[in-house]
Amino acid sequence: MNNYDVKGHEPSVLPDGKWKLVWNDEFDGNELDTSKWDFRLNMMGSRHETWQDDGVFLDGNSNCVFKIYEKNGHVCSSQLQTGYNYMDEPIDENAYKYGKNVWPIGKLKKSKFLHAKGYYECRCKLQNMPGWWSAFWLQSPCIGCRAETEFAGVECDIMESFSPGHIIPHTNHFDGYGIDHKRAKAGGDCDISLGEFHRFGVLWDDDGYTFYVDGIEDGHVDGPVSLVPQFILISTEVEGYRGGSYQGTDEAYAAAKAGDTFVVDYVRVFDKI
Repeated sequence: MNNYDVKGHEPSVLPDGKWKLVWNDEFDGNELDTSKWDFRLNMMGSRHETWQDDGVFLDGNSNCVFKIYEKNGHVCSSQLQTGYNYMDEPIDENAYKYGKNVWPIGKLKKSKFLHAKGYYECRCKLQNMPGWWSAFWLQSPCIGCRAETEFAGVECDIMESFSPGHIIPHTNHFDGYGIDHKRAKAGGDCDISLGEFHRFGVLWDDDGYTFYVDGIEDGHVDGPVSLVPQFILISTEVEGYRGGSYQGTDEAYAAAKAGDTFVVDYVRVFDKI
């Protein structure tokens, strides 16, 4: 592994070889760069009341801070993304006119950043309390929309932390999210120190996906390998809301009252040269 210096910021730790920086956000300044990021507000084409666009702020020290907080009687959080897929737009009212067996695809918005292959890295400090989780991942605009997995894309979960100080296995999801859904796991399932920044990365190349934690290889998934450009997400979510009941756990309300945060120092994308 080699350090890649970025002036005025912490270095990246990259696999051996020569690299060039092709996209990054160091979260400088006091306002989120909306030319790079947008908020995910819908889930499977329906508005998710607890996914909000005011749960993120820049702290003035080159950090993007995600908070968990109470709003309109719910515990809420935010999800940032550089692109969009069919889940990000409300389903058209005529979507089911041909019957329930037809998959309603929402109109796609133009993404802010898409990229295929390379090395993706995030330096972040995990949340301290239970009741919500954080993630750094990649998703395809057209995942599940084609029978050929490599042309539909692969969800690549580089880091997910569902409980304080612990990350689950790095997981790829493919062939949509219905009855044909499949997954492949590698590494992860380990404890991470709280109160400190950690680097999470993935090398996506022709040989598959190789995951890294703090510059150390931590698992490999052979494939299938996406051949389409994908977008980046940094997300937080409140425990207990996946089913749509919006009944958050007592732990979620406690984390909100305590002002718990998930902090991101930078997100960077590199290509090999």
